[in-house]
Amino acid sequence: MNTIRKSIVIGLTVLGLAGSTFAVQAQDKSAVAAAQAEGKGHGHQHGHKHGHKHGNWAERQAQRAQKLHDALKLTPAQEGAWASYSAAIKPQARPERGQKGAWQAMSAPERMEKRLARARMKVEKMEARLAATASFYATLSPEQKKVFDENSMRRGGHRHHMKHGMAS
Repeated sequence: MNTIRKSIVIGLTVLGLAGSTFAVQAQDKSAVAAAQAEGKGHGHQHGHKHGHKHGNWAERQAQRAQKLHDALKLTPAQEGAWASYSAAIKPQARPERGQKGAWQAMSAPERMEKRLARARMKVEKMEARLAATASFYATLSPEQKKVFDENSMRRGGHRHHMKHGMAS
């Protein structure tokens, strides 16, 4: 008798948890659908938990740069190096992707060559940023280097489009 009661209680608990899970998922989906209907959504849920909006991206980048600048407490002699560093690491506009039909008309080797060319461009940009970072880093005091290192660790790894495969 005791085993039957435990089984019933466990079963009801599982059903209750499942019901609440479905309710929360339905609520989340309706919130995303409402945001998309208002023109605020991305068409997918990724990025919503981080509060990303395409229109404010440049503003957030500028705020992060200013926060780092303030945290470093740069001397007047270091301001020129900061200006050079900031200009060199500033993200540039993405190149045009071309028309979808043109991409589909290419042969597999041609598409791979195009992807490889894009990858090489990305590596070149990263190398330029590395050179600018190393040059600026050399002007910092040990305390400033520690602050810079801590701030650069927080920013690493965030490229949500990479989760979905190559963005070509």
